[in-house]
Amino acid sequence: MESYKNEFSNNDITVSYESCKCIHAEKCAQELSEVFRTSVIPWINLDGTETQRIIKQIKRCPSGALNYRKNITKRAS
Repeated sequence: MESYKNEFSNNDITVSYESCKCIHAEKCAQELSEVFRTSVIPWINLDGTETQRIIKQIKRCPSGALNYRKNITKRAS
């Protein structure tokens, strides 16, 4: 069985999804469908809205299956 990495990134954050934790409440898809899309692969589209809205929705995940971390950006010297 092939395993897929469940991480999605934009310039600001990397979102991870742990399928074994998900209770399929679909809160993410119902409340932010432009990012969390159940019928499209890849199902997480971080270009769908502003990063702050995505972070707010991830924090509402009832199972904790969705997480994020801020990406470190390098500044030019």
